[in-house]
Amino acid sequence: MNSTVPSWAGVAASIALVGLAVAVAWRQRLHLARDIAVAAVRAGVQLTAVGALLIFVFERTGAAGAVGWLALMVVIAGRVSAGRCAGMPRALPVATTAAAVGTAATLGALLALGVVTPQARVVIPVGGMVVAGAMQATTLVLVRLRDEARTARPAIEARLALGLPAAEAFAPHLRSTLRTALVPAVDATRTVGLISLPGAMTGLILAGVDPFTAIRYQIVVMYMMLCAAALSALTAARLAERALFDDVHRLRPFAAGATGEGF
Repeated sequence: MNSTVPSWAGVAASIALVGLAVAVAWRQRLHLARDIAVAAVRAGVQLTAVGALLIFVFERTGAAGAVGWLALMVVIAGRVSAGRCAGMPRALPVATTAAAVGTAATLGALLALGVVTPQARVVIPVGGMVVAGAMQATTLVLVRLRDEARTARPAIEARLALGLPAAEAFAPHLRSTLRTALVPAVDATRTVGLISLPGAMTGLILAGVDPFTAIRYQIVVMYMMLCAAALSALTAARLAERALFDDVHRLRPFAAGATGEGF
């Protein structure tokens, strides 16, 4: 057994940390104690189930299982993003398509260039990181575009009234949204290694891999996350723009409901 990996007894002991978080929330009357406890239990159950399923996929299904797993992650990512932008027209298909495009293009390039091997035990964890980055960028774009279309409607409709097509009338808001959505990925890439050691690098080092080998893998991870965020954000922005305007370049009315809680 690898001494750097916690045993199940160690996992059980770490529940004390959850208890401390619950105590803080209860003591400060944040009304989050129950949510923290439920989230912790849910995380434990989900990860245990995922671990069991991964063993099956790795040993029995191979590449086909990896593709199916990634497809499921993209679908879930689309639902999470859509749930965060209630009122946005066609939020679910837009979010799912954006996550799929970012994931497929980024992971496809890595496989085509031979950067990662086409094995399920490699494709699934790497693909999971790509999907997560794509989902974050997609969510930021859709939430921001929904809010922009709601608050800046008079300005947008004024440009439309002057004869500008929908793309030009909405262009300032689209550029601002894309810039905002990419800031987290850019900042994470810029400060990697200076503020904290990222997850992939940390995991490899804990597993006993040479630090320079772990660094090479982490560089690839950061570059693929940046690419996935950019492609997903652009796809989400373009599809959302089409959903916000009708065929005669009018800004559609849409519900002003509160932001959802996601999956």
